[in-house]
Order: sequence, then C-alpha cells, then structure tokens
Amino acid sequence: MNRVHLGIRGEPTPEGMERILQALRGLPGVQEAQATGPAQVEVVYDPQTLTVMDLIRVVRERGFLAGML
Repeated sequence: MNRVHLGIRGEPTPEGMERILQALRGLPGVQEAQATGPAQVEVVYDPQTLTVMDLIRVVRERGFLAGML
C-alpha cells in the first residue's frame, strides 16, 4: 500500500470535505482516506489498482482542485 497527502484547493466546507472523503473511500483500492487538516487529505491506496492521478481526478469531479503535498 502507498500513502499520499493531497492538498485541496478551494477551501472545502466540512460537507464538501466529507463528499471528497466518501468518494475516495468508495474507490476500489483505497484502504483509508482521512482529513489531516482543513484542506488536506491522506489516502492509503493500492498502487496496483490506482494512481495518484486517479485520486486527484475524483477530487476534481467533486468540484475542487487537488495536488500532492
């Protein structure tokens, strides 16, 4: 498993952050996704199944920009 920290741009509200976390947790290959700050997420994922770009794409689909920290 790999671990990545993503920064979320656009200052998501608590509800927006929860939508992002639920979307990430719903991906096959994500073992854990949790907020580590007001606009930061830590994701533990299987690199055989997902790439960091896959994770970023899910955040973008929720209306926010994201990048690796």
